[in-house]
Amino acid sequence: MEDYHQQFVEIYNANITRPGADRLLNWLETTDFFTAPASTRFHGACRCGLVMHSINVYQAMTQHFFTEGDSAESFAICGLLHDLCKANFYKVSTRNVKNDETGQWEKVPFYQVADQLPYGHGEKSVYLIEHFMRLKTAEAIAIRWHMGGFDDAVRGGSFAVSDAFNTYPLAVKLHTADLIATYLMEQGTSSVENGHQH
Repeated sequence: MEDYHQQFVEIYNANITRPGADRLLNWLETTDFFTAPASTRFHGACRCGLVMHSINVYQAMTQHFFTEGDSAESFAICGLLHDLCKANFYKVSTRNVKNDETGQWEKVPFYQVADQLPYGHGEKSVYLIEHFMRLKTAEAIAIRWHMGGFDDAVRGGSFAVSDAFNTYPLAVKLHTADLIATYLMEQGTSSVENGHQH
C-alpha cells in the first residue's frame, strides 16, 4: 500500500508555506488524521481512508481545474485540509455478524461517529485550520461549502451555497473535485460497504 502519510506531507510542505502551516502539520500528527477513515460505510471507510481521500481531492483539483492565475497553495490547502473536521471524529467499535458460510457469529469492526466538537462539517474544518494559520476568504468559503447540495444548511433551505459558488470559483472547483474523488476515484475503497465487511 502506498504511504499516504508521506505523500500528504510532501505535497503539503511543497505547496503550503504561509505562517502557521508547520504548526498545523505538527498538530495533525497528534490526531488520527493519517489513520482515520473518510466515512463510516461509504467511500474510504477503511484505515487511512481520510488521508487517501484528501490526496485524491487535491489531485482531482489540480488535474482538472488548475488554470493560469490559480494559487498552488490555495489548491493544496483546500484539497488536503477540507475534511480536517474528520480528524478525531470516528471511533472503531465491533458488532456481531453471522458468517453465511459457517453459520457462526463473528465480531467485526465498524466505524462510528464520536464527534468531540459538534461544529458542523465545512465550518469545523475552517475553524480548526484557523487555529493555526489564516485562510484567504476564497479558501474559507470553498472549504465551508465543499459539500455543496449535501451540506446540512442547504438541505435545510439555505441559498448561501449558490452565492458562494457564483462568487468564488475555488469553491466550485473544490466541490467538484470532492465529487470526482468520492464517486469516481474511490469506488470500492470501503471495507464495510453496504453494511458488510469486505
